[in-house]
Amino acid sequence: MTSSSKTKTAALATSSKITGWVQRQIKRDWVKISLAGLWLSFVAAHVATDSVPVQLLERRLQTVFFDIRGPLTPPDDIVILAMDDESFGQAEYYRADPEQYSYFAPISGSPWQRTAHAIVIERLLEAGAEAVAVDILMFSDSSYGPADDQALADVLARYGDRVVLATTVDDANMSEGEYVNPTRPLTKLLNTPVYIGNVNFPRELDGRIHRHGRAYLNDLIAREADLDRDTIESEVENTQSFAEATLDAAGVSHPLYKGDFMDFYGPTRSFTHIPFWHVLDPDPWANYLDNGRYFEDKIVLIGGTAKFLQDFHQAPFSETLLHPETMAGVEILATDIANLRDGQALRVGIPNPWLRGLLVLGSGAGFVLLLRRFNRPIARLGWTAASLGGWFWVSYGAFVGAGLLLPTGAPIVGLMVLGSTYIVADIVTEQLRKQRLRQTLEQYVTSPIVQEIISQQDDLQDLLKLREAEVIGLLLANRYRIVRLLGSGGFGETYVAEDTQRPGSPICVVKQLRIISDDPRAHRLGRRFFQGEAETLEKLGHHPQIPRLLAYFEAQNSFYLVEEMIEGCLLKDELASRRPMPQAYVLDLLLGLLPVVAFVHDQGVIHRDIKPSNIIRREADGQLVLIDFGAVKLISNKLADTGVNLTSTSTIGVGTQGYMPSEQSAGLPKFGSDLYALGITAIEALTGIPAYALRRDVNGELLWRHEAPNLDPRFGDIVTRLVLYDFTDRYQRAEEVLADLSSVEVVVRSQPQPEGLPASGGDTVVGMPPYGVRIESVATDNMDDPEAAEDDTRMLPGDWFATAEEASSSDTDTGTAEANS
Repeated sequence: MTSSSKTKTAALATSSKITGWVQRQIKRDWVKISLAGLWLSFVAAHVATDSVPVQLLERRLQTVFFDIRGPLTPPDDIVILAMDDESFGQAEYYRADPEQYSYFAPISGSPWQRTAHAIVIERLLEAGAEAVAVDILMFSDSSYGPADDQALADVLARYGDRVVLATTVDDANMSEGEYVNPTRPLTKLLNTPVYIGNVNFPRELDGRIHRHGRAYLNDLIAREADLDRDTIESEVENTQSFAEATLDAAGVSHPLYKGDFMDFYGPTRSFTHIPFWHVLDPDPWANYLDNGRYFEDKIVLIGGTAKFLQDFHQAPFSETLLHPETMAGVEILATDIANLRDGQALRVGIPNPWLRGLLVLGSGAGFVLLLRRFNRPIARLGWTAASLGGWFWVSYGAFVGAGLLLPTGAPIVGLMVLGSTYIVADIVTEQLRKQRLRQTLEQYVTSPIVQEIISQQDDLQDLLKLREAEVIGLLLANRYRIVRLLGSGGFGETYVAEDTQRPGSPICVVKQLRIISDDPRAHRLGRRFFQGEAETLEKLGHHPQIPRLLAYFEAQNSFYLVEEMIEGCLLKDELASRRPMPQAYVLDLLLGLLPVVAFVHDQGVIHRDIKPSNIIRREADGQLVLIDFGAVKLISNKLADTGVNLTSTSTIGVGTQGYMPSEQSAGLPKFGSDLYALGITAIEALTGIPAYALRRDVNGELLWRHEAPNLDPRFGDIVTRLVLYDFTDRYQRAEEVLADLSSVEVVVRSQPQPEGLPASGGDTVVGMPPYGVRIESVATDNMDDPEAAEDDTRMLPGDWFATAEEASSSDTDTGTAEANS
C-alpha cells in the first residue's frame, strides 16, 4: 500500500470513529429524554404562566376554529339600523330638491343633526321596538345649536327608559397610576331616564377583539385595585357594558357571563342591516318596514357602518383568508348583546393556568413514551402527525360542541418539537450510518462483495464512478481497451471495450469473473469450469438469435468473456406501458423465441433466466435475441458446490422471482423451467400485469385468464399449460409448443390488431414507439445501465460476423496464449 493510500485510510478511519461516536451518543435514550424534558418543562412553564406567546397562539387558533366552523345564523330579533354610505348619500337628494325631500334635512349635513336620532328613536319605540341602543358618542354640544340637543333630550325624556347611549373609557393614563372614569354623554341627555353603556372591548395580542365588554371593565377594575389611591372612588366600578345596559333597557333578564370570550356568529353583515334613511323616508317606512311593524319586539342598534367613519375592527371572521373584510363596531356590539342574553359565551376549559401546565407536561411525557416504542422515523412521523391532529380536533370539538377553549397552540407546538427531535435524531443517525458505510465501502470499492452491495443501493452508485475512473483506458489481454464500466456485482465487473486488434476498433462487451480465495483449488477449478462454460457459449452463439462469444481469456487471476454487442430495444421496454398486447403480438413473441429455446435445449443447456429484460428486439432486423445465459453465475455456484473457500459470495442465485418456477427455486431446473419463464413473459404481455403481481389459487396455479377476456380459448390453453405449477404437467420440449401453436396461428392472425406492431415473422414495423430506443443488449447479470449506454451505442461494422467466424478459433488460442503469458 502506498504512503498516500495509508494516509487516506488513516484519515477515513479517524473520521469513521468520530462519526460513530456521534451516532452512538444520538442513539442513546438519555440524550433524547433530556432534550425532551427540557422542552416539555419550557412549554409547560409558558402555559402555566399564561405567557404572551401562549396567549398569542391560543387567540390565533381560536380565529382558525371560527373559520373552520363557519358562520351561524344570528338571532333575528336584534337588528342594526346602519348609518351606512347609502344613508349618507341621501343628502344629494335633499340638496337637489329640499322641498320634496324635506324629511332628509336632519341628515343632509355631516355630522347628522341629533334631531335625526330623536325622530328615529321615537318612531322605532312607538312602532313597538323593545329597546334602541345608540352607538354614537354624544359627550359634546351639537354643532347645530342647543335646539338640536333639546330635541333629542325631549324624546329621551319620554322614551329614555328604553334607550341606551354610549359611553367610553380612556385608560391611556392608567399606566401612570391615574384613575380613569367613563366619558359620559351631555348632562342634558343624562337628566333623562336613559341608560348608558360602555362600548370598549379588550384588544388581544393578535390585534383582534375576542372578549366581551364586561371583560374589559373587569380588567380595568382589577388594574385600579392594584393602585394605591387616596382620591375619590372610581366610577368604572358602577359602569355597565353596552350589552348589559341594552338588555336592561329592553327589560330582558339575563344570566351572568358564563365566559370571557364572545361566540361570533359570522363575518360582517351577519346581523340584519336596515339603512338609517328607510326610517326617515315615508315610502320604505310604509312599504318595506310595514309602518314600523318590522321592528316590533326587536332590539335595534343604531351605529355607523359607512367606510369613512372608520369604526371597523379586527375580530374572528374578519381579515382572515376566508373573510378579508373588517367588522363594524356595531356588529360586535350586537354579538355581545346576543351572547349575553342567550348565555352563549365561550369559556376557558381549564381556568387554572397551573393545571393547564400540568396537563401539557403529562401529555408530553406520555407522548415521549409512545415515541420510544417505535424506532423507525416513518412510524414516529406518523404518530407525531396523529397526535398533533388528534389534539387539534379534540380542542376543536370542545370549542364547537361545548363552548370550551382548551389549551391548543402551545401543546401542539410542544408535541411538534418533541416529535421532530426524535425524527431528526433518527435521520441524523441514519445519515451518519450511511456516511460510515460510504467511508468503509470507499476503502474497499474494488472488492466483489462491496461492489455487489453498491450495485443494490441507488444512493451509493457514485462510488462506482471512482472505480470507473480507475478502469477506463485499461487494456485487457493487450487487446480490449475499456471505454466504460457497465456494472459490478459479487462475481466481478462488466465493461464496454474496444477491440484494438480489429479494423475500426469495434465495440464489444467484456465480462469478468474474479475469484478471490486463499484456496489454491479455487483457481484451478475456476479455470476448468470457465473453459467448459465458454465452450458452451461458443456453441450457443452459432444461433443467429443468441449473442456470439468472440473470445475468452484469463488475466491477473480473473477470467474474461468477450461477447458480441447487440443494438435494439429490450422487450421490457416494449411492455413498459403495461397495456395488454394483442394476441398476434404474443404469438409472434412465442414463435420468435421458441426455436431459440429449442436450440439451447438441444445443446443440453438451460437458460434459467428468461424474462423481458433478457430479450431484445434487434434493431437491424427486428428479430428477438435471447441474452444473458448467466455463465459467470453458474461458475460461481459450481465453485461453491465443490466446497472451496471463496471470499466472494458463496452462492449466487440464477433466476428471477416471478419468472422462476418452483423446481428451479429448489435448485432443480428442467427444460420446462425455461418454457415456464417464457409463458410468464407471454402472460405479462397479454395482460399488462408484471410477473410479481400475478395472483395464484390455493393450488399454486396462476389466475390470469380473466385479465384477457377476448383471448382465443385454444391459444389461452397453450399459454396456461406453459405455466402449470407441476412441471410434469407442463410442456417438456419447445417443439411441442410450436406444434400446438401452428394449429391456432391462422385463427389468431385473422383477428384485428393495432397498427405499429411487429408483423408475422418478426419484421419491424417502423413507427412503433419502443423501436426508437437503442440499448446495449449485452448480458450484464442484472447490472447493465441501458440509459447510460444509450448515447454511446453504435452499429457494428458490416464485416463483424465474417471476421468473427474467421477468427473464432484463433481468438480462443490467442486468449489462452495471453493467459499463459
